Amino acid sequence: MFPKGVQGILDRYPNAGRDQLIPILQEVQDSMGYLSKGAVVAIGKALNLPASKIYGVATFYNQFRFEPLGKNHVQVCRGTACHVKGSGTVLEAMEKELGIEAGQTSRDGNFSIEVVACIGACGLAPVIAINGEFHAKVTTDQISGLLAEYRETEEQA
Repeated sequence: MFPKGVQGILDRYPNAGRDQLIPILQEVQDSMGYLSKGAVVAIGKALNLPASKIYGVATFYNQFRFEPLGKNHVQVCRGTACHVKGSGTVLEAMEKELGIEAGQTSRDGNFSIEVVACIGACGLAPVIAINGEFHAKVTTDQISGLLAEYRETEEQA
């Protein structure tokens, strides 16, 4: 009845209440990669909370997502240094090239974009990470070629 893995997580929280919601959401997302509609409903039933309350809490925090990540997960740093060095235009070029917005996954499941507050590589701004691999001093002119490299890697796999 519940999505795979969710029941096992809920079993670790017997008699859980509203105060256990965030740890449960975190575990479910760690397990599934995202919070599916079915998982939200299951958590609501287990905690005796309406799904709307679960969504309300989950959408308040940036850490939760409602779509699976793409095979190639792009993180665009929007910290102060990256912002000053043009990460906003890099993000726009990334969204245009992939045809999705930050927080979304492409239809083919190949790419997802996430905006992060700071990657921690301010001296290399603007920085993006793709599958944890950092790319420094990225310009909008590099986006198409950079994404093509990851498309080729995926096709060869």
